[in-house]
Amino acid sequence: MHPYIPHLLSDIAAAQRIEPETPVYPQTFKEEMEEIERWVAGEEPLYSFGYYCGLNPAQFPPPTQLTNKEMVLVNDAFKQMLFTWNLDASFPLDLPIPFTYDLLVKTLTEKTTIPNSGFMSFDYCSGYAPDCIFKKYCSCLQYWNNGVDNIDDFSPLALGKPPF
Repeated sequence: MHPYIPHLLSDIAAAQRIEPETPVYPQTFKEEMEEIERWVAGEEPLYSFGYYCGLNPAQFPPPTQLTNKEMVLVNDAFKQMLFTWNLDASFPLDLPIPFTYDLLVKTLTEKTTIPNSGFMSFDYCSGYAPDCIFKKYCSCLQYWNNGVDNIDDFSPLALGKPPF
């Protein structure tokens, strides 16, 4: 194992969001609506995720210096840490491990709002497969290549998959 991995895993664990000792009550209805209006208006959040959790991309070795096993350990710890911040990252299931690792590290530079309830997700797919960063791993690609025009054709049953 790369000698830095235990230290990195420790740093990721330390970056987990700590529950406050006194409960944080939901914001007022007015504050919640103002937050939604800012989001709908497209106002960019002020800070990156790294600002909140205290990690920065320079702490993460390039994928070329790690094995797939090591990257899986880091990816799993990182996803768990995201969860404590009410955040998630969505990736295609067959995305190569180094690609997932790079994108998880990239979330540290993404500006975000930290929700106190519910979840937000870092989602790098726009739904427009020709320009998708996932390239051949884009889950929308099969629809683009097959010329699916009917929304009913997107159902799991229409694709021959179970609905769960």
